[in-house]
Amino acid sequence: MSELDVQGAGSGKRRRPARERLLEAAARRFYADGVAATGIDTITAEAGVAKMSLYNNFSSKADLVRAYLDTRHEEWLGLYRRRLAAAQDARGGVLAVFDAYVDHAAFAYEHGFRGCGLLNAAAELPAGDEGRAVVRRHKEAVESLIAGHVEELLPDRTEEARRVAEHLAFLLEGAVARAGLEGGGTRLEHARTMAADLMDRL
Repeated sequence: MSELDVQGAGSGKRRRPARERLLEAAARRFYADGVAATGIDTITAEAGVAKMSLYNNFSSKADLVRAYLDTRHEEWLGLYRRRLAAAQDARGGVLAVFDAYVDHAAFAYEHGFRGCGLLNAAAELPAGDEGRAVVRRHKEAVESLIAGHVEELLPDRTEEARRVAEHLAFLLEGAVARAGLEGGGTRLEHARTMAADLMDRL
C-alpha cells in the first residue's frame, strides 16, 4: 500500500486488521528511517497495536521485512498495470514501466523520495538474507517486463531485443538511484524520454 493510501486514513486506520496496519506502519518507517534504525516498538506504536499482535502476524522482524518487500513489489506492479492499461502498443508498454517509477516518486513520502524502497532495504540486509533474494526477483521481474515489450517491437531480432532490454533496465536503475539522491522524479522523467528516443531509433 502506498503512502497516498495511508495518508488521510484517519480513525478508520484502527478498524483495519492488525496485519494491514503493521505493514503500513512498517512501510512508512522502513522507507523514511531505514530497516535497521526502525525497531519493533516504533512499528507497533505507529500501527496502534500491542507487540504481541505483531508476533501473532509475523514470526520475527525479518519476516515483517520480507512481507514489506513483497508488498512494495505488489504496489509497484499495481502502478505498472494501471499505466499499461493506457498503453497503445509495445513501445507504450516499455514506457509504462518507466511511468510506474515516475508515479512511485510522486508519492507524498514523509521525508521525500529516497529512491527504490526495495533497493534501500537490500543495502541494509546481509549477504544471503532472503530479503535480498526478494529484491533481486523484483528487479528481474521488471527487466523481464521490459524485455517482453521490446521483443514485441523486435520480433525477429531476439539477441538485439535482449541487449536493448538490458540497456533500458540499466537506464531505469541509474535514474532511480539519481532520483533518490536528488529527492524527486526529474531524473526518471529524463530517463523516460531517453527510453522513448532509443525505441524510436530501433
